[in-house]
Amino acid sequence: MTTAPTGRGGKTAPVPRETFSSRKLFILSAIGSAVGLGNIWRFPYVAYDNGGGAFLIPYLVALLCAGIPLLFLDYSVGHRGRGSAPLSYRRLNRAAEPLGWWQVLICFVIAIYYAAIIAWAAMYTWFSVTKAWGSDAEAFFFNDFLKMAPDAGLSFDFVSNVFFPMFAVWVVAIVIMVAGVNKGISRANAIFLPLLVVMFVILVIQAVLLPGAMEGLNAFFTPNWEALQDPGVWAAAFGHIFFSLSVAFGIMVTYSSYLKRKTDLTGSGMVVAFANSGFEILAGIGVFAALGFMAAASGTAVSEVASGGIGLAFIAFPTIVSEAPFGAILGVLFFGSLVFAGLTSLISILEVIVAAFQDKLGWSRKSATLIVTIPIALVSMVLFPTTTGLQLLDTSDAFVNQFGILACALVTVIVLSAGLTALPGLQKHMNRTSSIKMGTVWRILVGGIAPVALGYMLINEIQSKSAEQYSGYPAWFNGVFGWGMVGALIIGALLLSMIPWSEKSKLHDPEYDEFEAELAADEAAEELKA
Repeated sequence: MTTAPTGRGGKTAPVPRETFSSRKLFILSAIGSAVGLGNIWRFPYVAYDNGGGAFLIPYLVALLCAGIPLLFLDYSVGHRGRGSAPLSYRRLNRAAEPLGWWQVLICFVIAIYYAAIIAWAAMYTWFSVTKAWGSDAEAFFFNDFLKMAPDAGLSFDFVSNVFFPMFAVWVVAIVIMVAGVNKGISRANAIFLPLLVVMFVILVIQAVLLPGAMEGLNAFFTPNWEALQDPGVWAAAFGHIFFSLSVAFGIMVTYSSYLKRKTDLTGSGMVVAFANSGFEILAGIGVFAALGFMAAASGTAVSEVASGGIGLAFIAFPTIVSEAPFGAILGVLFFGSLVFAGLTSLISILEVIVAAFQDKLGWSRKSATLIVTIPIALVSMVLFPTTTGLQLLDTSDAFVNQFGILACALVTVIVLSAGLTALPGLQKHMNRTSSIKMGTVWRILVGGIAPVALGYMLINEIQSKSAEQYSGYPAWFNGVFGWGMVGALIIGALLLSMIPWSEKSKLHDPEYDEFEAELAADEAAEELKA
């Protein structure tokens, strides 16, 4: 629909908000957002490094006591507010709008470097066929592929190996975003997510059949019960769950705003949460089976080859590909999975930003997408396909992921629970149509347990980052792209919230007024029954 009925005072009302055409497509999109690079390259090593099989206990506790409750909080805010993160928080209370913009800016920073990692994975999918890294995967990655400068700084020496695949990633992402929620995001997730699952299942089957795979699985699952006495292990579990489920990014607030009015929020959330965790455990099995093979082939212990993040993906796994039977297939499946997981997450991140400006300024879907995503793509392609791109990525990721998201999540739960006392109303909203009813326990978990866990992790991060320069980078570099970026997110959120809402914005939306009236009627009917 391209036109809208006349609203108040003869003004043209906003174009009706898109909705997911089915609950299944929402669940696929939400899982696609949650299942990202971190599930494949971060969870296996975090679990191994924090007690192995014993880590699954704090992981499950964190999932049930913080991850799922906060996921439900995001769902209820977005579905109740029927808007992007800034609009949904504003509809709770005008003073809460900066929380939404804070999440939008976090997504902006993540988007500009996330595309670079997807581009690396795309290139390594091809390199897996040719085994271009030769006998030294580490030297190839840093010197030949990234051409990394020896010192951290800001360079504009472009690396064509990264620039051209990044350009392709942005073209694909922008085309999907322009198509909209149903024709773009839903269709992309309906294609990419099943492909990702099929590819990864085949990868896991191939990995567990490798010689030495059982040694890797034993290292991954053997429980170290003493680790459960370490508060740091519990903090690692809670921290991973927050990032893994995409809470406090604005993603789930935005996606849930596209749900139809009578949707099972909590039932959908349970499916998303456990599907995400199931994929993580599957990733752990596949990754550590492969690492077990690598350890056996090199005659070393699994502990000497186990790593997470970039080291696992672009150094350890290429070595496995070179030595394993049918290694090329293993590499294509692994790096192809990274590409699909990255793309489904990237489009969800971009949707947070596009929806926010579309709602506030009343732009059409196409205009909002092009005006927002093209500048993001340009910034991304100026900063990251360069000889200093890795250092920029490393610092931005460490500070924005830790301080930006943790601080934003902490402030959000405190504001909603203690400041606005919004939890009872959000609980009532969820329970109206959900199969699993939330009660006092949910409010205690969101307003009590979550702030304690978030506060503990945030304090630890501040102490560790303040004690020494991150990664040994220069103080000015960490100051600008680390601490400075964190401060800029907060200032930017306050400034964006001060921009007046357009007369064409979703703030002036008769469709939402109708929704409010329907809720009021339902509440009145419930009171009469009581």
